[in-house]
Order: sequence, then structure tokens, then C-alpha cells
Amino acid sequence: MCVFCKIAAGEIPCTKVYEDEHVLAFLDINPVTQGHTLIIPKKHADDFTQCPSYLVARMHGIARKLAKHYDAILKPKGYHFLSNAKPAAGQSVFHVHFHLIPRYDATDGLDFAFRGTERHKLDPATQKKLHL
Repeated sequence: MCVFCKIAAGEIPCTKVYEDEHVLAFLDINPVTQGHTLIIPKKHADDFTQCPSYLVARMHGIARKLAKHYDAILKPKGYHFLSNAKPAAGQSVFHVHFHLIPRYDATDGLDFAFRGTERHKLDPATQKKLHL
């Protein structure tokens, strides 16, 4: 059983901020900012590509509720809502989870930037293939 399954089952303690029959949200044990929260489904799936869409949507809705709640208490200036899927993306716990990370300023503990370049652009034929 994975560590997040054990947390969801109550075998490992956590600081819960939300719980219902399908989803659990708790404060990250190693937060990068104040209020850094993990949102997980109680049912195991390795990452969001393997998780049923209704659960991904539910976790997103819970993130929105938590963000509104945190606005009044923590007063962040913004949020990141993200999930790492697979090792190349930095996933280290293989149970789908979303990070809700309140942002305060450029020195709050998270360095996150997009650094796109020309070499990452796809040729028109490949772009066309990506369309569903």
C-alpha cells in the first residue's frame, strides 16, 4: 500500500483540511509555502492520467473551495494548482495528487518559471496531429 493510501486509510496521521467520501486534502509535510496542501483521491490511481475524470474534476472543485477559504485566512497573492505525472515530471509519490500552493512573493520558497524557446516549437505537421 502506498504512503498516500495509508494516509487516506488513517494509518499515517496528517493535518486534514478537507475530507469527504472520495477525496482527502491535507497540509504537505514539507511545504514550500505556508498553506501548501495536497489533494488526493482516496481510491488509488498512479497519476492524473490514470485517475477517473470525475475524481480529477472533484479535486479541482475542492482546490477552488480551499483557495477561497485560504484567501481569508492566509491572504496569499496567488496560487499554483499542479500535479506531476510520471518521474520525468518530478513525480515522487505514485498516487495521484494535486498541489495547491499559495503564493506570497518571489521569495516565498518556490521557484517556478516557464522558459520556452524556439527549439521547443512543433512543426505544423506535428501540431496538426495533436488535434483531437
